[in-house]
Parts: sequence; structure tokens; C-alpha cells
Amino acid sequence: MLVGIEAMNVYGGTAFLDVMMLAKHRGLDTARFENLMMKQKAVALPFEDPVTFGVNAAKPIVDALTPEEKDRIELLVACTESGIDFGKSISTYMHHYLGLNRNCRLFEIKQACYSGIAGLQTAISFVLSQASPGAKALVVATDISRFMTVEAGEELTADWSFAEPSAGAGAVAALVSARPHVFQIDVGASGYYGYEVMDSCRPVPDSEAGDADLSLMSYLDCCEQTFREYKKRVPEADYKETFQYLAFHTPFGGMVKGAHRSMMRKLAKAKPPEIETDFEQRVLPGMIYCQRVGNIMGATALLSLASTLDNGRFDTPQRIGCFSYGSGCCSEFFSGVAASNGQQLQRGFMIGRQLDERYALSIDEYESLFDHSLALRFGTRNKKIDPGVLPGAYESCRGKQRLILNEIREYHREYRWSS
Repeated sequence: MLVGIEAMNVYGGTAFLDVMMLAKHRGLDTARFENLMMKQKAVALPFEDPVTFGVNAAKPIVDALTPEEKDRIELLVACTESGIDFGKSISTYMHHYLGLNRNCRLFEIKQACYSGIAGLQTAISFVLSQASPGAKALVVATDISRFMTVEAGEELTADWSFAEPSAGAGAVAALVSARPHVFQIDVGASGYYGYEVMDSCRPVPDSEAGDADLSLMSYLDCCEQTFREYKKRVPEADYKETFQYLAFHTPFGGMVKGAHRSMMRKLAKAKPPEIETDFEQRVLPGMIYCQRVGNIMGATALLSLASTLDNGRFDTPQRIGCFSYGSGCCSEFFSGVAASNGQQLQRGFMIGRQLDERYALSIDEYESLFDHSLALRFGTRNKKIDPGVLPGAYESCRGKQRLILNEIREYHREYRWSS
């Protein structure tokens, strides 16, 4: 049976910041900064939250369906580590504002940066089960970072200065069905691997902590081990030859480049010049959107896949190997096939143009948002949102039918469409 992604869209927010400008403002070592391979980071504005990002990613997909097709969405999975309530799932808000059928199973997954792929694989299993033949599943991975960090302790790494430029905000929505126009999953071709490690975490809802070196080591370990497990299930698989493209979870570009270099050395015995060429051909297409949005945690592996689909060459069907890693940790290597007709459908969402149209923040505007972030902390009970805090940014989304946060009233979040 065929299964995979029927349609996929990315929402990279209303505003972005030039990260080199931020690095210079913070006095960071720009030579070291180059290793991040970052260009821009999406920044969540006061009227944006994980719900608005997720709905704005999913709405173009849902709107393109016929009423009959829309009613066959029988599973909605929200994937996030930026939840806004310990009990109420953000999938309920998404379900409401997308106008989906009430005969729909909806819930939320939290598994650090692995959550988006956990949701994707859950959706794939749902479709394959044929429990409801012809049903579709909507997976929405959405995460934001209103940048705050926990103070260092005895074991906690103090230097998070290079995390700020890479921490982004955004969402990816994927419609999963038995009509995989965009990305056909290789059913059963998957290697997963996980264990307990305290590399990074959110010990309180709005702040992050961790050990950057430990996280890098765990990422590298999982990349190798997931592929080795994949190869047990697909014995003929070859890291260098089997996959025409590779889509990595991308905390920042340098980590991906290091992981790919390690894999090519160990598994293909490749030399540096060959590794560099291979990286540019097979990996870099998947990093283009990541370099413009930043690390959006649970959505980043899907963001890399979307970038590969838009920016790769698919004159003939091409196999894409995908690696997802979530701190704590769980990871997976899986694969699928994309072709030119799927790329044409995918490009119809004009993701690159949407990223081009975002509002460019100045450093002063960016730093002014910190106070507003404090006012929107987890557990906020009552708050009226002023969309005109940054008038230029709000104006940039007028007329685009974007969902925005209007008010929090007795903990309940109320949204409206931008006019």
C-alpha cells in the first residue's frame, strides 16, 4: 500500500532578524559564528504563538481540499515542545480554526525535536492500518523560542550565547494519506534509536537549559546508530549511494555538516574534498530554509525535508534519507521517494516567497520584544494583545488572512484573522 505526504507547507512567521547583525551586536566571535551557517532567524511577535504558527502552516493545505476531502481528515497530531497548557492540547485550537470535522482524533506529542517525526510516523501507521479506509491525517509540528535561558549550575553549561542566533520560530504542516503526491514513504525502511541523556531540556516552560557539547555527541551517536539500524532492515542500503538527498534535523548548519562528515568518513571512507562536494550536492538543499528560519525544534526535520523538495532536482524520482534527533533522546533515520510532479505541487505553496515577504527587525525592535515575551509567559491568565507593538511588522501581514492571538481571557486563548 502507498502512504506518505500528500501536501506539505511551511510557515516561517511574520518577522525575522539578520543573525550576523545579532552576532556583532552581542560581540560574538564572528569566525566561530560562521560555523552556525545561519543567515536569518524567525522571531515570534506578541500576537504569534504555537497555535498561530501551526494554523498558518496548515491552512493553505486544508483550503486546497474539497469539502469531501477535508472531512476525511480523521487524525490531527500537534507536535511541539512549546505547549501552552499542561492538559489542554493545542491541537484543539488548531482543529477549531481550521474548521475540521468533529469526527477527528486530536492530541499533542512532546518529544523534544523528535516530535514532528513521531507525529509523522504515527500518521503513517494510522493510514497503513486501514482502520478507516481513505482517511487522512494532518500532522502539525510547531515550536517557538521566546529566547530566555536558565542560569548555569554545577553541571549546566553557562555559554548559551551561540544558541540565541540559531533559535527560531515556525511550523510545518504535512497531510498524510494513501496518495503520497509529494513524498512516498519507504514502508518499513526505518531505524530508530533512543536512550536517556540530559543534553538539553526545558526545566520550566519558557526557558531552556543544556550542555551543548553533550548534545553534539549524542546527535552524532544517534545519526550513526539510526542508520546502522536502518541498514539491518534494508541490507542493501549504502549511505553514499542509496540516497540522492539527505534531510537532517538542523539545530544549526555546522552540526549537520559535522555529522555528515563523520558518516562519510566511517561508512564511505571518503576524503575531505569528496565529502565537501557531497555535502553541497546532497545535504545543502535541505538546509536552505533552515538557514532562514532557525531551529524550530520539533518541526526542523520536516523543514529540512520541505527545503529538499523545493530546492533539489527531481527530473527523475529521487530517494531522500531523513534523520531526526530529539534531545533526551530519541532519533530516527527513514527514507522516501519524491518526483517532479510532487515538487511542482510543493512549489505551489511558494514557501520561499513567504520567507522573502517577512518583516526585517532591527536590533532595537528585536530586543524590545523581550519585555513582551515576559508578559506572555506560560500560565498567563488574562492579557489583551496589542498587535501594533511593532506597527511595521503587523502591517506586513495585513490582507493575508493570517491567524493572530487577540486575547487571553481566564487562560482561554482567543484568536482572530488579520484583516
